[in-house]
Amino acid sequence: MRTARRICPLCEAMCGLDVTLEVAPDGTEVVTAVRGADDDVFSRGYQCPKGINLGALDSDPDRLTVPLIRTDDGFVEASWEEAFAAVRAGLDAVREAHGSEAFALYRGNPTAHNFAAVPYLRVLMGAMKTRQHYTASSADQMPAHVAAGAVFGSPMSIPVPDIDHTSYLLMLGANPLVSNGSLFTAPDLPRRLRELKKRGGSLVVVDPKRTETARRADRHLAIRPGTDALFLLALLAELDATGKVTPGQHAAAFAGLDEVLRLAAPFTPERVAGATGLDPADIRAVAQDLAAASTAAVYGRIGTCTTVHGTLTQWLIMVLNAVTGNLDRPGGAMFPRSAIRPAYLPEAPMKVGRWHSRVRNLPEVIGEFPVATLADEIAEPGAGQIRALITVAGNPVISAPNGDRLDQALPTLDFLVSVDPYLNETTRHANVILPPPRVMQNGHFDWLLSGFQVRAVVRYTPAAVDLAPGQLSEADILARLAAICAGNDTPAAAAAAGAKLVDGILTRAVTMPGSPVEGRDPAELLAAVTGRSDLERHLDVMLRLGPFGDGFGANPDGITLEKLLEHPEGIDCGPMEPRLTEVTIHPDGLVRLCPAEFAAQVETLAADLDRAWPEYVLIGRRALRSNNSWMHNLPDLIGGSTRCTLQMHPDDAAKLGIADGADVTITSAAGSVTAPAELTPAMRAGVVSLPHGWGHDVPGVRLKVATSAAGVNANALTDHRVVDPLSGTAVFNGVPVELTPA
Repeated sequence: MRTARRICPLCEAMCGLDVTLEVAPDGTEVVTAVRGADDDVFSRGYQCPKGINLGALDSDPDRLTVPLIRTDDGFVEASWEEAFAAVRAGLDAVREAHGSEAFALYRGNPTAHNFAAVPYLRVLMGAMKTRQHYTASSADQMPAHVAAGAVFGSPMSIPVPDIDHTSYLLMLGANPLVSNGSLFTAPDLPRRLRELKKRGGSLVVVDPKRTETARRADRHLAIRPGTDALFLLALLAELDATGKVTPGQHAAAFAGLDEVLRLAAPFTPERVAGATGLDPADIRAVAQDLAAASTAAVYGRIGTCTTVHGTLTQWLIMVLNAVTGNLDRPGGAMFPRSAIRPAYLPEAPMKVGRWHSRVRNLPEVIGEFPVATLADEIAEPGAGQIRALITVAGNPVISAPNGDRLDQALPTLDFLVSVDPYLNETTRHANVILPPPRVMQNGHFDWLLSGFQVRAVVRYTPAAVDLAPGQLSEADILARLAAICAGNDTPAAAAAAGAKLVDGILTRAVTMPGSPVEGRDPAELLAAVTGRSDLERHLDVMLRLGPFGDGFGANPDGITLEKLLEHPEGIDCGPMEPRLTEVTIHPDGLVRLCPAEFAAQVETLAADLDRAWPEYVLIGRRALRSNNSWMHNLPDLIGGSTRCTLQMHPDDAAKLGIADGADVTITSAAGSVTAPAELTPAMRAGVVSLPHGWGHDVPGVRLKVATSAAGVNANALTDHRVVDPLSGTAVFNGVPVELTPA
């Protein structure tokens, strides 16, 4: 028996865990216990049910251990070389017949938490030579990236609440006591919110449901779904009308302040009351408290992102933080510093719509198209039609809008290859499934999420269990796919991908002004790099060249991979610090508070003020023990609150003659599903809620536990034709529905 340290890869909290491993009768090491690591400098012993079940995920009997190839008689197990030969034949045929633009890539949510996927998927995408790139971002946080890109220039310049020092936190469409935070990495948010209250601070939650977080709030406003932008404009209008606009020390850096206040002026609390369903007095009280707070932060997440005005809402959150003097100051909304992103790294200001999708002319954002149009691009014939798709750690049949339509489109592909540990609702359509190793066989460093941490904490945990003989790492799998897509499927080509990750960075770094290695010999630097694999060597280089790194000797006390291995508890480099000038990359150096494209969209909001609203609308939800659909296959993570029920207010149920537990048919413009009612006064009247990630009742999946509690796919109700016009993000919240007793 031994204990290994792991950073939990299951959500954005990134908690440190101590994992106990024992040797099983078959000679393999298995996890027998998981607990929060008390000495972890970030999570300090916190753990949630997902992390505790990391061992169950690692040893899930339904996880695939060898590749599968589809035959006329179903899937058969294959060797790695047989699987790659099938992939090569399938992709080569598509390339020869249709060109590389017929290739497409879909990346699921787990790739953002994956040590190998983040760097190697860039390699794969480059090798595919296609613009058909789709991710879960356009079903989640893309509005925040678009707003940040317009306001600050960079899509990654997303401010997060300085929760450990703020005295007032206004939270919209977020439930971090369940989600553990999102675009806001702060382990143990229950403790942090308690400490906020202990120091005399206030928490205000704006959400159609009295969520777990809202129950802890000093004030809860049950807003009508999809009207958050109107509420925020009313706050701006009230602040301006009462002389409470105080941009503070950064005022000279703000362009467009007067223009945005003029836009907001007509949206008074009284004017937006009917649309938002909020009392004007409550809106005024929030504006007054926000202005009076010594420090404050406004934060909004998926409940605000996945609406028809998601990008406007994220923009207005940034504007509110700015006009109250709380942007980029301690206790306000600040910009975390990632250990792998140095300030000298050049970045061009973000541009949206550098190219457009073939069928619906939707704009590209950060190099990808909205997942809402993926089925269109598969189904619509013509030049550029997707004929081959690679999915990595994704289940878009469940997670994409109008998933049933995508379910029908996937079998029409010429070839589908999935890198996934499960035979699920999406991968059942694959020609080849390539399973990555167990969780414990992967190292972990959060490339992307480290940029949203409320403290600059640097941690890495290597693989706890070695690969079995002949088993491939996820990096090996993705590198081999890249070689095949590039038409050069040789062992040397696949092996070269990892070396290029290291060599390419060093070659660029020595030419960059401000780099600690400017002018040095790349070969000399390469000789100093450490790591047991190309992936670890890549991490070592990124850390050394980052803001806390040793700079290959320029800062001898700085961080290296070796130092992180010596400190599995992590290295704390301190709290967030003001850095607005670093993260604002527009050529004039100004923060653009009133981008023209956003100002034009505000005019469309006026139509919402007097329109007739649907009697019932649907919103999503998640449970603490759930995140992605594969978590429903772990016995301890389903049941209790993790159930696929339609939550609704008792008054709505009484009006419709629906009893608690009775089946309800929910119908939208996209489709219809039936689910049992769960009556709760926590829901706003006129709003119903289905959780995401369910719908495991389709033939051909190998998810025994999930299938036994199949639920229904909420995204069968999501209309893929309705998207946020500024970001292309699917609209999952505020979906008009009709309800009838089943």
